[in-house]
Amino acid sequence: MIHYLTILEPLITNIMWRNLLIQALYQVGVLLVLNFRGINILHLKDVSREHANSVKNTMIFNTFVICQIFNEFNARKPDEINVFRGVTKNYLFTGIIGITVVLQIIIVEFLGKFTDTVRLDWQLWLASVIIGILRWVQLLIYLTRSFI
Repeated sequence: MIHYLTILEPLITNIMWRNLLIQALYQVGVLLVLNFRGINILHLKDVSREHANSVKNTMIFNTFVICQIFNEFNARKPDEINVFRGVTKNYLFTGIIGITVVLQIIIVEFLGKFTDTVRLDWQLWLASVIIGILRWVQLLIYLTRSFI
């Protein structure tokens, strides 16, 4: 059943505002920590300062994009626990996610001269994905508790 918005209904619901604010605060917090403490956290003290800054900045960029990818799943169904329901039937959404992931890998791993990024090893890629998933898991726990 298709639900059309009326003039009296807000375009952004209270649940959407809540999720938007939580996601924004989470991402700003994570990215600020990476920006100001990233060299220590990522164990980059033993490499040149220039390379350490390049790795840190690439990690910030990569983490931001990965968080956005996971947030796209949350934004599909902001008030449901199972955000994956029907995702395989939505070819446009699946295509956009796939293209975003492929482009992110290409940008970070192969377009370093053009985009001012450096290649990340598998541990840093894994850390970016875990940071993105962590926010998603936090949202699921919150939603699960609010429905129980």
